Amino acid sequence: MFAIKGINHIALVCRDMRETVDFYTKILGMPLVKTVELPDGGQHFFFDCGGGASVAFFWWKDGPPAAPGIASVKSFPYEAKTAVGSMNHLAFDMEEADLEAALSKLEKAGVPHTHAVVNHDDSKMGVAREMHDGVFVRSVYFTDPNGIMLEFAAFTKSFTPEDVRHAPATVDA
Repeated sequence: MFAIKGINHIALVCRDMRETVDFYTKILGMPLVKTVELPDGGQHFFFDCGGGASVAFFWWKDGPPAAPGIASVKSFPYEAKTAVGSMNHLAFDMEEADLEAALSKLEKAGVPHTHAVVNHDDSKMGVAREMHDGVFVRSVYFTDPNGIMLEFAAFTKSFTPEDVRHAPATVDA
């Protein structure tokens, strides 16, 4: 097996590097830790997102346009499907006690977001209005200036072998 220690970085693509730097440094408070000028005229910037991991962005003046509903979520939670090989969303780990304050900070900054903490459980709908013993993660969803769906997530319990109870689906079934 490989000696994987965790996520080093995820590399995304932005439409405007200055706007992206402002959002990730000024609103999310992630320090810009490395910048690279690419030989083809593009840029590659890295932000420290904690725990030794980074969120990185590529930018190219002539990059293809955004493709909501294909390469990114079109409208959460109503149109959340994305294409094979796309990134659906990026979740940042946060203490559960900090989620409500995160909502207020996003609101104050004018960032589009869910207006309540979402309680994910194993019910048919996958969410619950109220907190209960079956809620395994609580989340706040929002988007960055590039339309990338982001999440602040707090696990509310440790997983056990009983939490793995579904067979993997296949198109051939």
